[in-house]
Amino acid sequence: MLHSLAGLGVLVALAWLMSENRRLFAWRMVLAGIAVQIVIAILFLRVPLAHEAMLSLNGLVDALMAATRAGTSFVFGYLGGGDTPFEVTNPGANFNLAFQSLPIVLVVSALAALLWHWRVLPVAIGLLSAALRRTLNTGGALGLASGANVFMGMVEAPILIRPYLDRLTRSELFALMSVGLATVAGTVLVLYASVIGTRIDGALGHIITASIISLPAAIIIARIMVPETATGTEVGDDVPALTFNGSMDAVVQGTTSGLQLLLSIAAMLIVAVALVAIADIALSLLPEVAGAPLTLERVLGWAFAPIAWCMGIAWEEAPTAGALMGTKTVLNEFLAYLALAGLEPGALSDRAQLIMVYALCGFANPGSVGIMIGGLTTLVPERRDEIIGMAGRAFVAGTLATCMTGAVVGLVA
Repeated sequence: MLHSLAGLGVLVALAWLMSENRRLFAWRMVLAGIAVQIVIAILFLRVPLAHEAMLSLNGLVDALMAATRAGTSFVFGYLGGGDTPFEVTNPGANFNLAFQSLPIVLVVSALAALLWHWRVLPVAIGLLSAALRRTLNTGGALGLASGANVFMGMVEAPILIRPYLDRLTRSELFALMSVGLATVAGTVLVLYASVIGTRIDGALGHIITASIISLPAAIIIARIMVPETATGTEVGDDVPALTFNGSMDAVVQGTTSGLQLLLSIAAMLIVAVALVAIADIALSLLPEVAGAPLTLERVLGWAFAPIAWCMGIAWEEAPTAGALMGTKTVLNEFLAYLALAGLEPGALSDRAQLIMVYALCGFANPGSVGIMIGGLTTLVPERRDEIIGMAGRAFVAGTLATCMTGAVVGLVA
């Protein structure tokens, strides 16, 4: 417990060292934000009723996976999980990521659009944004877009406040970018939960909780690195709304958006795994270290071990956890979750695994930074130079925020 508490202090100190104005340290806001994170973590990890509710979300994952499998097996046959026309001697080789796992993004994207049309998501976003305004004193525009990030993603959420993007203060714009990189979109929550569900009970609940905890974490880190010096931007009646011409139109548009995301994920996985292989081939040319060839995983493990330790993970487990954190930061969080799911039994303790589930839950990686820059500069081209200038710092802020979330979980787990 004291270990993770000290780690929180280190992470806040790192953000302060990178601040644009170290004299403007809003310590009351920082303490309030950390308190909010701890309360959320205690609620879902320690309060029996809330914890059981979180664990019960596993049933939702199973239902969505079964429904998706019905569709993929109909379209792709045994490649999509249907019955094979031959005897399978190696059942483990029967799994196909592209045709059995990734299509769940299509189903969730269509459901998300449908829930938006039925006004379920707007109500949830409104409640979350109101909570952010009350606890962290964010402006209405930032609160609305930040709350939407949990459900919509870092490119779609700013669309909700498009008329206000050119009015946001520099600190608010930076916070919006940081929140986008510190959370994950609702369209991939179930995908990630399906990957790690075999290792972590209630995986979907944990990933949703991680995004919610990372919201105040990202705002805290952003306000430290780029302090607020003006009044927050409030919203009026001119906030654009996503509209669909009926439920069927919502399903069609949601499916189309999901297809674009699915193709992007598949392409990024191909390239990322290939880049890892190239790096391992290059490192294998160097002399062995500690009796074993160098690999990207080992190098990242050493580099990120101190960060893993700051989150409350024992030093002997820190290189393994650091390798996961490095994979998430250098490549992407999906590959990191796949690596977590593939760890040998006993490689990480149950507590360390739980911390890493939370710490890996964020879009802070170079590919996502590029997507964020492209999306925001299209929405508000007049602030292009400012967005590009702060993108690197937002990448750091998003990473520190998810690490802070991991430390909070380490504090209460």
